[in-house]
Amino acid sequence: MIEEQRVIDFHGHTGRLDLYNGVDDPDLILRAMDRVGIDVSCVFNIFHPDGTTGNDITARFVAEHPERFVGFAYVSPMMAEGMVAELTRAIDELGLVAIKLYPPYTQWDLNEPIWHPIYEFANERGLAIIFHTGSDPHSDPGLLADCAARFPNANFVSGHAGNVAEPRAAAIRAAQDYPNIYLETCSTFRTPGVIEQLVNEAGADRVLFGSDIALMDSRPQLGKIITADISDEAKRMVCGGNAARLLGI
Repeated sequence: MIEEQRVIDFHGHTGRLDLYNGVDDPDLILRAMDRVGIDVSCVFNIFHPDGTTGNDITARFVAEHPERFVGFAYVSPMMAEGMVAELTRAIDELGLVAIKLYPPYTQWDLNEPIWHPIYEFANERGLAIIFHTGSDPHSDPGLLADCAARFPNANFVSGHAGNVAEPRAAAIRAAQDYPNIYLETCSTFRTPGVIEQLVNEAGADRVLFGSDIALMDSRPQLGKIITADISDEAKRMVCGGNAARLLGI
C-alpha cells in the first residue's frame, strides 16, 4: 500500500485530441484522478508549435484547480526564433514549472543543436524537461545521455521510458550513466515486469509515475506500479516522492 504519500502524475495533456477522444475539461479529468487516487497531475499542451497558444491553454486549465494541476511549458524548434522568449513568459508570467518537448513533431533528433537554447534555459534555472521518447529516431532516449552531459543542471525525463524493449534499454543505460536522467512510466504496452526493470536497473529514485491522462486510462498506469514486485518505499518514491523533489512542490 502507498500510505501518506501524494500521488503525482508526471504526464498529462491539455487540449482536445479528437483522434483519440482526448478531452480538455479539467473537471472531467479531476473526476478521473479522484477515482484512481491521483492527487496532482502535471499537464501540458503539445498541439501548437508556437508554444504561446498551448501554454495559455495550459495556464487556464491549471487555474481551474491550482491545488490539483501543475503546468509544464511547451515550445518547438519548428518555430525556433521564439522558443526562449516563450519559455521565459511561460515560467515567469504564467507560473508553469517545467518543460515538455515532443521530437516526433519535428525533423530533428533531440540532441541536435537546434534544441540547445531550450536546454540552456533549463540548465540555468535547474528545470526538468520531459520528452516523448520511443522508437522514432528523433526520440531515441539514448540521445538523452548527450544532453545530460552537456547540461548537467537540467533534469531530463524520458517520457514512456522508451515505451518498448530496445529504446527502454537505451533509456535505462542513459539513466545509469547520468544522475540527471529520469524515466517516466506511462506506456501503451503492459509488458509484465517493466516497472521492476526500471526500478531495479535505474534505481527507485529515478523513476516517475505518469499516466498520459486524458489520452490513456490512469487506472492500469497506476495499478502496474502499485502491484509491482518492488518495496513499499520504492512505490512511494515512484508514485510521488521523486516528482515532488524534482519539481519542488
